[in-house]
Amino acid sequence: MNRQELKAFLDSKVDEYNNPSFIESDPISIPHQFTIKEDIEISGFLAATIAWGNRKSIIKNANRMVELMGSSPYDFIMNHKEHHLEPLNGFVHRTFNSIDFIGFINGLRHIYTVHDGLEGVFTKYQEPGTLQPSIAKLKELFFEADHLPRTQKHISNPLKGSSAKRINMYLRWLVRTDNTGVDFGLWDSIPSSSLSCPLDVHSGNVARKLGLLQRKQNDAKAVVELDKSLRRMDPKDPVKYDFALFGLGVFEKF
Repeated sequence: MNRQELKAFLDSKVDEYNNPSFIESDPISIPHQFTIKEDIEISGFLAATIAWGNRKSIIKNANRMVELMGSSPYDFIMNHKEHHLEPLNGFVHRTFNSIDFIGFINGLRHIYTVHDGLEGVFTKYQEPGTLQPSIAKLKELFFEADHLPRTQKHISNPLKGSSAKRINMYLRWLVRTDNTGVDFGLWDSIPSSSLSCPLDVHSGNVARKLGLLQRKQNDAKAVVELDKSLRRMDPKDPVKYDFALFGLGVFEKF
């Protein structure tokens, strides 16, 4: 396929997968349970944090996290007392356990109390055309709060080579304006053009087969390369193609 044919093919796949039916079987279903901005931000952040492994298990455990916070994530983050944390003991999703969960609750309260919330951090530290430095800054600020060292591994740092797949996915959810109602478009202080495609095994393999990505590792350099390819096809909304790459890889075994 030439570039024009490739764009037409991927645009058709975006239309196929970027619709409300996508929500139910995806972790984005967790923040879609809420209407308050901060509840959407926090539940989405936690769901994205544990978004690796079996999708049904991710959704089940993300729902459990929300339930343990009384189905009011922001209120729980800001107003919980020490005894409210006791029911969290025993929570586990793969390597993310109750110790990490409590560390994230402390980190989120710190972000909302001291640093103007999640949107405030990503907005303040964004750079022209990229949010990767702001991801690194979030990690730095997040872990100013009390935590055990083991918990730091659950927030990636793209400035140290990570593809930061889960946070880039989360940023797509919150930033991207989506007329079909999948992504939220809550953070209008950040342009969709600055978003990076969430890169994992599935999207990476499809991107390579389509000639959008040459680098073999799924790392920060590969994210930059893929961004360039996708932004040539749609400079204003490049990460809409995440739906196409993901759908082709996961649902169609392309």
